[in-house]
Amino acid sequence: MSEELTAGASSRPRFVLRLRTGAFPVRIAIALCLSMVCAAGLILLAGQSPLDAFPAMLSGAFGSPHQIGVALNRACPYLFAGSGLAFCFRAGVINMGSDGQIAMGGIGATATILAWPGEPGVLAIVVSLLMAAMCGALWAGLATAIHLGRRVHEVLVTLLLNFVALLFVQLMLSSVLGQPGAGFLQSPLVPRSAWLLRIPTFDFHIGIILAIAAALLLSLVLRRTPFGFSIRVAGRSRFATAYAGFSLAGITWSVMLTAGSLAGFAGGAEILGLQHRLIEGFSSGFGFKAVTVALLGALEPAATIPAAIFIGFLETGALSMQRQIGVPSSLVVVIEAITMLFILTATVRRS
Repeated sequence: MSEELTAGASSRPRFVLRLRTGAFPVRIAIALCLSMVCAAGLILLAGQSPLDAFPAMLSGAFGSPHQIGVALNRACPYLFAGSGLAFCFRAGVINMGSDGQIAMGGIGATATILAWPGEPGVLAIVVSLLMAAMCGALWAGLATAIHLGRRVHEVLVTLLLNFVALLFVQLMLSSVLGQPGAGFLQSPLVPRSAWLLRIPTFDFHIGIILAIAAALLLSLVLRRTPFGFSIRVAGRSRFATAYAGFSLAGITWSVMLTAGSLAGFAGGAEILGLQHRLIEGFSSGFGFKAVTVALLGALEPAATIPAAIFIGFLETGALSMQRQIGVPSSLVVVIEAITMLFILTATVRRS
């Protein structure tokens, strides 16, 4: 059965994506094979041997428990934001603002921890993550208010607010959150007691576990609740939504705030679990990877779990290949993009 992603109100042209799920494993396998063939050709053009490159990629992704942990840490923000975007897209709301929402979440978490009286503990971690989620939701709420109040397309609003959020991070690091005397824009290191718990041996933080739980909960809401039904109706037909008595504005507010809070939570988890300080540009690119995760997961929040983990392992392996055999960093980015492009081509068609 296909699902539809629609953008815009019924009064304007609609762009529809149908996500194909029939024979899904076969198409994914073919897409991976084709992407590897293309990657091998590019590696040969770069003067390296694919027979050396691909083993280096596999060992970099799966060669040790630590490498697996690195990949899971990379997947964490993609999963938080990607599951929220899948929730938005199912309602026909095209939220492209995860970069900015993640950035605002990072500000919220960092400011809370640095302002915490005394030595921060578990309570401080919980409060800072909640503050991160609130900041992300507020940023998404601002985009929603502009979209609904001024009739500006949500894609335009959310994209432009990304740049505003990144500039706001710079402003905060240049003033109240900046580390005095640092050579570049960054905050002081957060106290070690405020770092997220890490799983022994694998060394990944518990943010990925929370992200998996959030994605499963969103799928449960989408499939088993009246609110989830209204979201699915809104994504299929704006006319049917109005006819059924559902509030399109209410649905838009709900899914945008949900996606924004999850993106903000991703920013908080990235700060407390991995970076341990707010750094200029730390969220750049996360939001667009999250869009890829949502599409790879066929707009099903639970299916974004393997999609995000796949991208995490792909990035970790590609970077290891770069270090081990000297593949140019630009080629690594191209290989990642080609792989995701082939997989998206296998799962999405325009109608």
